[in-house]
Amino acid sequence: MPLKTIDQMLRDQFSTKHVTSLLRHFELLVADYQKQDWPDSIAKSGKFVEAVLKALWVHAGEVVPAGKDFKAGTIMDQLPSKAILRDSLRLTVNRSCRFVYEVASNRGGRHDAGEIEANEMDAAAVVANCSWILGELVRCSQKGLDLAQTKAVVESITRRKYPFAEEIDGRVYVDIATSAKEAALLILYVRYPGRVQADALAEQVFRHGYKKANSNIAVARIKTLVDDSNGSLKLRNTGLREAERLIDAAVKKR
Repeated sequence: MPLKTIDQMLRDQFSTKHVTSLLRHFELLVADYQKQDWPDSIAKSGKFVEAVLKALWVHAGEVVPAGKDFKAGTIMDQLPSKAILRDSLRLTVNRSCRFVYEVASNRGGRHDAGEIEANEMDAAAVVANCSWILGELVRCSQKGLDLAQTKAVVESITRRKYPFAEEIDGRVYVDIATSAKEAALLILYVRYPGRVQADALAEQVFRHGYKKANSNIAVARIKTLVDDSNGSLKLRNTGLREAERLIDAAVKKR
């Protein structure tokens, strides 16, 4: 789901300045996660939380302290008392923010030599929590409005993120596909719940190094796994399950 759409939905309730900031940090932390740059992803999650807290603070009718006077911990301590906010914002979102912020603040901390490296595990946790926080902000900002669109946006945000895909200028690349068909399926998975035109999908598969003929055949071979609306493709549940099976198999091999 394009961040532009999410931006427009959040601005219905939250400060434009802080919406722009939190979306920028969210986009960067996910990009770093997908590049397997765990420390940078974790660091950017802290910036994301700070922007979220500022947005909530302004939404509660308060003025964000300037510069070094802003203390994330202080805001998190005081948010529960802001009855003007919905309970999910002042309580649950706030608690999720505290979890992410504590992980981000302690990144790079010492671990015993015999311990499993924690960065990847920490990054996965904060990305999942940041995705949930953003989804909840969208849900709350769109109360009573277009429920179908809101549901689609929330699903796109909270869908599990994996370090197997990247997006460059609107084009999706996946690195665990072993065939043109798998590449087509995984590209659609990354785009879900959005749609991709069949010819555009074939072009993206071709960019993975497969021949044009094979790319076109691959798109045709997944027809039972997609909903086709005049050439605009979207994964059905069967397609989602097949893509997640491929992802889980790749994760187990790591």
